[in-house]
Amino acid sequence: MAGHFEATPGGGASVALDEVEIAILRSLAVQLLELIGPGDEPVEGEDPLAALFAEGPSEPPSDPALARLFPEAYGDEDKELREASAEFRRFTEKDLRTRKREDGVVVVRTLDALSPVADGGAVLVLTPEESRHWLGSLNDLRLTIGTRLEVSDEDEGQDGSLYQLPDSDPRKPMVMAYLWLGALQETLIETLMPG
Repeated sequence: MAGHFEATPGGGASVALDEVEIAILRSLAVQLLELIGPGDEPVEGEDPLAALFAEGPSEPPSDPALARLFPEAYGDEDKELREASAEFRRFTEKDLRTRKREDGVVVVRTLDALSPVADGGAVLVLTPEESRHWLGSLNDLRLTIGTRLEVSDEDEGQDGSLYQLPDSDPRKPMVMAYLWLGALQETLIETLMPG
């Protein structure tokens, strides 16, 4: 898993992926979409404007990974901050979930549209807009996996424990995916930065 994004003319990005990498990325994106949940489908006969103004949840998610994807805005140190966070969440979480779903769907669709070459790999070429969706989804995947692995800042440095896990550790495959996604994310950011 050594692929990295490179800039393309017009502000997009490309990366060569082998068959296994494509399968891993697609599987992770689908799992993320399942975690985030389906969007609200308009009910037949319902006023479409009413859906625009519908409020979202006011309580943080109980799942730690979802709580990381949809964090508290102001913390929970005191009652006033908890109330402000609940109010903020009511009016923003629904849109944030929609954006995260859109990011994940773009990842799945762009991977599904690849035309594999003889070895099963392919070169993924993204438009600037698709690149931004990918960047959002890569970030969400890393946050989710990092939360599940209980990764800390100390674990991530080159001398951190993530790089020293024995092959027998059951977390090793997810740690490898986490580190690989980080490398993809970093190179994608570099391609999108104005040069």
